Amino acid sequence: MQSEIVIETRNLSKVYRDFWGRQKVRALKALDLEVRRGEVFGLLGPNGSGKTTTIKLLLGLLFPTSGQALVLGQDATEVSKNERIGYLPEESYLYRFLNAEETLDFYGRLFNMPKAKRRQKAADLIEMVGLTKARKRQLREYSKGMTRLIGLAQALINDPEVLFLDEPTSGLDPIHSHEMKLLIRDLQKQGKTILMCSHLLADVQDVCDRIAILHQGELKELGRVDSLLKVRDVTEIRTSGLSEDAQREIREVVARHQGTVQSIGNPTTTLEELFVRVIQESEAHPGRRVRSESNEPVSISGKVD
Repeated sequence: MQSEIVIETRNLSKVYRDFWGRQKVRALKALDLEVRRGEVFGLLGPNGSGKTTTIKLLLGLLFPTSGQALVLGQDATEVSKNERIGYLPEESYLYRFLNAEETLDFYGRLFNMPKAKRRQKAADLIEMVGLTKARKRQLREYSKGMTRLIGLAQALINDPEVLFLDEPTSGLDPIHSHEMKLLIRDLQKQGKTILMCSHLLADVQDVCDRIAILHQGELKELGRVDSLLKVRDVTEIRTSGLSEDAQREIREVVARHQGTVQSIGNPTTTLEELFVRVIQESEAHPGRRVRSESNEPVSISGKVD
């Protein structure tokens, strides 16, 4: 349903020009995207692919050369929508001499939140991100992981419907990275729509429902993570209770040996392998159109591993 689409770009393009008005860089070319309510959507691409430009256009920080960007049914340049949006930039610009409570209180004031509500909201968010014991410490004493977590809390101070996360796990150790991914999934369960971009493909694979891969400003791949990673020309059969001889035979032999077929389907590749293949194909065949999303059933015929 149209009402379920909360982020949309229509033929969105952005050209950066020099002082004389001549085209310098075409950062985005006719991008069409739809992000549905309640999903975690990943925006991927190498440096210079247009990810940051796309986020800035959606936040209203840049004006498009052509096309349209919509967030929550409003044009991205409409300032009033920002009260319903949270944003975690790649580098959080926080006041280093404030502590966690003072930081969240400051941002709560920007949204004209009453004092009692600010305090309660700040306490709840600090507990949610696991910084209760460090709430009185100045941010200059925080580690990179703690800074990212308080940055996420800051992005949530207004209880946004839509959350933009730019490299949310960048620079984090495995423990803090795991905590950040758990928080993203918890926020999705609360009904929030999340658009994130990241260079850490394993993290995207862990939390995103759908992804879009950009290269040189163009959309090259779009779809559900599980569908895109499925190796469709290989069929995988997992069984139990079979002898070694029976394991070497094909499906019909499974029943003859009274084994149990646990699953039949396609094995999956990794998001890293998919990403590299899409970029290599894009460079080899410039202008290749994005492969459309498909819900077609997968054939079980083919190679058996």
